Amino acid sequence: MTSTIALVQVASPAAEPIEDRRHRVAEMVRSAADADLVVLPELWDVGYFAFDRYAASAQDVDGPTVRMLAEVAREIGAAIHVGSIVERAPGGRLRNTAVLLDRQGRVGLTSSKVHVFGHESLEADLLEPGTGAPVTRTDLGATASTTCYDLRFPELWRTLVDNGAETVVVPAAWPAARREHWRLFTSARAAEEQILVVACNAVGVQDGIGGPVELGGTSRIVDPWGVVLAEAGTEEGVTLCEVDPGVVARTRAAFPVLRDRLPSYTHLAAPPEAAS
Repeated sequence: MTSTIALVQVASPAAEPIEDRRHRVAEMVRSAADADLVVLPELWDVGYFAFDRYAASAQDVDGPTVRMLAEVAREIGAAIHVGSIVERAPGGRLRNTAVLLDRQGRVGLTSSKVHVFGHESLEADLLEPGTGAPVTRTDLGATASTTCYDLRFPELWRTLVDNGAETVVVPAAWPAARREHWRLFTSARAAEEQILVVACNAVGVQDGIGGPVELGGTSRIVDPWGVVLAEAGTEEGVTLCEVDPGVVARTRAAFPVLRDRLPSYTHLAAPPEAAS
């Protein structure tokens, strides 16, 4: 039995009030009512590059963005990965936290971005990194989440696989200037970890530190063989894709790469010191 995934690409123009954007995006999600899982990008409500608004827009996991989408989840009967929010954590700290809701609008998973970004970004200055790699059960099997920059760190992904992950959802605000890296890493992580990668990227132009930044779009779904099942364009919109949840188990059985992993590489000798 297949599952339908909807990738919802969102633009976050600075002139649009956050509350207006929430309602607009809710309508986009409602338009994907036939999906089993709807996925949104990273920090779409505030806008990734709106660093000066992070503190003011920070919210609890049961704050306005998640509450609104929980209502939509119950209304359309679909699980919703809300992308990520600026979470106000205990002690007043801020995190970039992804939230996955089940069909009843209940929080099934939260996962804070582990690798906060510092290159031409204030994220690393403003937000503390996450420390966990949780996995939960969904229609797509054991499901985890990473966020944007986390794609560049395969050791995190291997930890998710060690924790049982079969599907990883990736909300992102990945710039168009590095779009080919986005394609490369989503495909590489899927093939090397033999997982299903469901990656939803932001679109539009935001005001970055050094000037306008175009977000790359091209949200995509990649199966554990590295086959691209769907890739969106570069504009706002909804992309639907049918996925067979059994593809991960079949791939791992047919080509059992993960079985041949070594438990540790500490026994491998370092190269001898060069003669002086």
